Amino acid sequence: MKLKTTLLGAAAGLATLSALPANAEAHLSEITVGYFLEWPMPFQYAKVEGMYEEAMGVDINWVSFDTGTAMSAAMASGDVQMSVSQGVPPFVVATSAGQDLVMLDVAVSYADNDNCVVRSDLEIDADTAADLAGSTVAVPLGTAAHYGFLRQMDHFGIDLASLEIVDMAPPDGAAAIAQGSVDMACGWGGSLRRMKEYGNVLLTGDEKTELGILVFDVTSAPADFVAENEDLVTAFLQVTAEANAMWNSGENTEEMLPVIAQDAGMDEQATAETLATFVFPSVEEQLSDAWLGGNAPTFLKGVADVFVEAGSIDGALDSYEETINIGPLSSLGSM
Repeated sequence: MKLKTTLLGAAAGLATLSALPANAEAHLSEITVGYFLEWPMPFQYAKVEGMYEEAMGVDINWVSFDTGTAMSAAMASGDVQMSVSQGVPPFVVATSAGQDLVMLDVAVSYADNDNCVVRSDLEIDADTAADLAGSTVAVPLGTAAHYGFLRQMDHFGIDLASLEIVDMAPPDGAAAIAQGSVDMACGWGGSLRRMKEYGNVLLTGDEKTELGILVFDVTSAPADFVAENEDLVTAFLQVTAEANAMWNSGENTEEMLPVIAQDAGMDEQATAETLATFVFPSVEEQLSDAWLGGNAPTFLKGVADVFVEAGSIDGALDSYEETINIGPLSSLGSM
């Protein structure tokens, strides 16, 4: 069975959930959704095939971003209604500052696809990480890469004051390390692959996970948009979950991979290699205590506290429970 057929069936099922409120979703004809290029995910198959529009009954304007912080700004301005695969750190930065965003699902977990790379000619590894003192580091501030950088520096006992930290989006950081203008650069996806051509990581994904440096992205949206358009949001998450399930089955790779690769702006080999490092939890797993059902608020608080201690944000919320809305995802059932 092709994914398109399966997703259309899911869309039909959603029509029975409830009628759209006359004062909310009925008047929407278009929404804008943010995503990343060079960040291949199953949802992009559904995106290209028009499955979201079919399920939601609205036109979707897809806009690509370089960082999750830019996504936050676009949602704050009202230019973007939802963002797919926003990193947890930029989400935490925004909500800690008072932006009324909510986390809707776990988009992807990827410990091996977000990291920092040290320039090869410096010959610095985990055993000699202290030699980084005095280095210039390219870091996309307020992102998952920034959080991972802070945690790694703390692990290695490196004083942040001894480093020159430059705010650079991953593509710029990759160019800077290639040119030798920075000693270390942090990023993800295609930018991280390019960084690795000129250097080495200090910790692997498994090593970071053992240290509690979790790396995952979420689907996020302004809280008022979700409250006013819950059926629309539910339909969006339904299509995403179906696409993830089809990819996870391993039975649709031949059909999905080339479509995802083209939409991500990547070749098929790089796309396959990247997807091999990604985990797309099922709806049941996302709602479990390990994720949104229990651990997430504590983890968000931990991320915020790290940023506060590093002086990256002014303060943290007392609790992040209100920044997670599992209502739409819970209505999907087990997938």
